[in-house]
Amino acid sequence: MIRITDAAARHLQGLLDERAASPDAVGLRLMVEKGGCAGLQYSMKLGSSEPTDEVTMHQGLQFIVEASSCELLDGCEIDYLDALADSGFRIHNPRAVRSCGCGTSFEAATPESTTPAA
Repeated sequence: MIRITDAAARHLQGLLDERAASPDAVGLRLMVEKGGCAGLQYSMKLGSSEPTDEVTMHQGLQFIVEASSCELLDGCEIDYLDALADSGFRIHNPRAVRSCGCGTSFEAATPESTTPAA
């Protein structure tokens, strides 16, 4: 399950309003793909959910996690930052053991990296 901030919901609502898209049919679709400087990268787009996806509702809006990415995004927080030098959705991922400087790619924890040392 993912957590959504109010700032992320407000920005998604604005995107849907700009495109005259219905929040019942379209949401923010999140997935993890191979690539980026840290090995895995986040990908986001507006889209519809598939039957196997995990859908989190927040303020009547859909935040959709592609089925193949659910494990890597479990426990994440989706936020939106609006800053002078850098604006956009942000994923705060507790499963990332390393992230790149741009914040769009990460290295996932392996079972060995999450097991306490004896």
